[in-house]
Amino acid sequence: MQFLTSMRNVALLIFFLLVSLATMAQQAVVLDADSGNEIVNVAVFNQDKSKTAVTDFDGSCDLSIFGKNERITFKHISYEAITTTIAQLSKRGNRVYLNLKPEQLEEVVMSVSKWEQQRKDVPQKIVAIDARTIAFTNPQTSADLLQNSGKVFVQKSQLGGGSPLIRGFATNRLLLSVDGVRMNNAIFRGGNVQNVISIDPFTIKNTEIIFGPGSVIYGSDAIGGVMNFFTQDPRFSYTDSLTFSGKAAYRFATANNENTVHLDFNLGHQTWASYTSFTYNSFGDLTMGEHGPDSYLRNNFVARENGQDILVQNNDPKKQVPLGYDQINFLQKFRYRPNKNWNYDLGLYYSETSNYSRYDRLIRPDDAGTGLRSAEWFYGPQKWFMTNFRATQQGKNRFYDGLKITSAYQFFEESRISRNFQEVVRNTTTEQVDALSLNLDFENKKIGNLRLYYGAEYIFNKIGSTGQNLNIDTGEISGAVSRHPDGSTWQTLAGYINGEYQIQPNLTLLSGLRYSQVYVNADFDTTFFPFPFEEANVSSGALTGSLGMSWFPKADLQITLNGSTGFRAPNIDDIGKVFDSEPGSVVVPNPDLVSEYAYNAELGVSKNFNDKLVLKGAAFYTYLVDALVRRDFEFNGQSQIEYNGELSNVQAIQNAAKAYVYGFEFGVEAFMNENWSFLGNLTLTEGVEEDDDGTDSAARHVAPTFADAHLVWKNQKLKADFFLNYNGEIPFADLAISERNKPFIYASDQNGNPFSPSWYTLNFRSQYQISNALKTTLSLENITNQRYRTYSSGIVAPGTNLILGLGYTF
Repeated sequence: MQFLTSMRNVALLIFFLLVSLATMAQQAVVLDADSGNEIVNVAVFNQDKSKTAVTDFDGSCDLSIFGKNERITFKHISYEAITTTIAQLSKRGNRVYLNLKPEQLEEVVMSVSKWEQQRKDVPQKIVAIDARTIAFTNPQTSADLLQNSGKVFVQKSQLGGGSPLIRGFATNRLLLSVDGVRMNNAIFRGGNVQNVISIDPFTIKNTEIIFGPGSVIYGSDAIGGVMNFFTQDPRFSYTDSLTFSGKAAYRFATANNENTVHLDFNLGHQTWASYTSFTYNSFGDLTMGEHGPDSYLRNNFVARENGQDILVQNNDPKKQVPLGYDQINFLQKFRYRPNKNWNYDLGLYYSETSNYSRYDRLIRPDDAGTGLRSAEWFYGPQKWFMTNFRATQQGKNRFYDGLKITSAYQFFEESRISRNFQEVVRNTTTEQVDALSLNLDFENKKIGNLRLYYGAEYIFNKIGSTGQNLNIDTGEISGAVSRHPDGSTWQTLAGYINGEYQIQPNLTLLSGLRYSQVYVNADFDTTFFPFPFEEANVSSGALTGSLGMSWFPKADLQITLNGSTGFRAPNIDDIGKVFDSEPGSVVVPNPDLVSEYAYNAELGVSKNFNDKLVLKGAAFYTYLVDALVRRDFEFNGQSQIEYNGELSNVQAIQNAAKAYVYGFEFGVEAFMNENWSFLGNLTLTEGVEEDDDGTDSAARHVAPTFADAHLVWKNQKLKADFFLNYNGEIPFADLAISERNKPFIYASDQNGNPFSPSWYTLNFRSQYQISNALKTTLSLENITNQRYRTYSSGIVAPGTNLILGLGYTF
């Protein structure tokens, strides 16, 4: 009898467990696709609306009234609706992700304070690009991701490149950040920087671009803007069981015979989660368009036969040989949440390219103008590794309501390999950077209408730099001058405070201060260069601030006004670089440098017409003093020295100029009905550098006028975008002096002078949701097959380019 009683109890226990599991299996949680936060008051209904449910404060709802294969819709006023079945939901851990509608104004941004803020309260211009938009535009690299926004101009010296230009500034005057960790290091240069391609666009959850100085939060280098990339976070399970989900994708492009494969997957438990991503890219040589300047054609290239360099006629002059390269990206993230107050995140990031050619150096003619100057000029593998650990606390505390502790280690490696035509000596310089950082960020929301953000930062960089010469005939290796002083260090210590004060419900002030101290130490090796100094020790401090307001005089009208300062402290590349910067010139070290400062003012207006039409405009002005620029110099009293066997003019980075940049930015969003919309952007920028001797010249990194216009149609399954891209002309008179010295990358005007012609392209992209799990993309770029080169770029842009993509979610 006791045995039967026990069996009955076990049977009852199993029955109740099965009932509980069945009930749990019909519980769903609705989440924001970008932030992962629960969404309250989501309506859930079947096709005839005879059955309905609503999500509670935890974003969850009971779906037991619906059949397993019955089609049900999740709808919220601020989000795009989605239709699915319980059977499909069970495969995804009973989670539903909704995307915010593009016309919603209550967006949250994190870039200005490192904490969530309502975008409407921020006086600075911020552009956010979410994962949904990235998936639709389907970019090859993160540089293309920025360019596709229509608000950032991107320069390319080679296919494995992409250097953003924002408001007349670029390279080491713009700051890159990945998951809150500064990517800029001590050898970021004034020339074009391609580090952004190390960030895998498949893994990006959201990108936020701050226009204008961001030094209060980010310190040195944030003069023209800040680009924050936030990668996908691991997702927890909302049931007792372990959930598994993932995505596979493939992409092909005809213009450079691209083949890209991507795989990611997520393991989720209630207290821990893991996200893993892997991407492989293979890019071939890029084919330019049919209609455009003949001077852009690649008529010949250098090949080595029987121990000799020879010029070979290119059978297809539109093919840019050699440009192809391969790349791998890996990301592993772990998240642990022991309770509602604490989150612990660990991330491992790795990116590596194959060798890739510096195309603008390979097309540079020799002095006679009958051949090519370089037989070889390419970058070695670009490597980036980062591990970061973050602890986040939310909850009431005597001194704060939120705390983030972020520590990170990064390793960078890059190299440059070059050999002149008919020379047997190949020169290689290799640079490695070890970067450590520690950030403490606090949020305090308890002081009435005042919200405070404050924190501290420490960064340490150590540089390894070597040079060597290889005789390709004999194999003999000898030492050579390194690009940077080996063993040099760059470090900074800073503290900041930022405040947001809501004076009235329609008026918010945002203000902040930051003090940064920067230290540079470098020892110079005189083995190959007789430097007139043995070391450089630079210590400089900078106080930066910002003050802005966001005002809604009417509910549908926003006016923003912002003033801010920014600075850039000289880094190792400024102080200690030795490099042939342009034909016939060599850059030498200069230890007598100080920080440059920027003063910025910005006015913005946004008008919403009944959620049908939104017009946006912004005007800005930036004044830069003690500008770090490359100018003629004397080395040991000489204006010319021999470098790599060539007599070269001596140049150095100097605090030798002032600069001012101003411009206007316009945007329009028109929502004609549920299916049709129109989007457009226009950016006009002007800039001048004024040297200490009073001479003026055009600023190098001021982009031409550029614009885009999009006509978009979409329903639940199909989205299509027919759009135009436009770039204005930069005539010879407005071309920077450094750009005039590179006529081989420009067209020639009627006087034979180099200039950058205007161009336009017509394009089409589309995305079709075949099923809840399977979607495909098709794009046709440069439909009219224009042959054009974007301003200051080495490569010619692709001609007509068919791009196919396939994505499967499981």
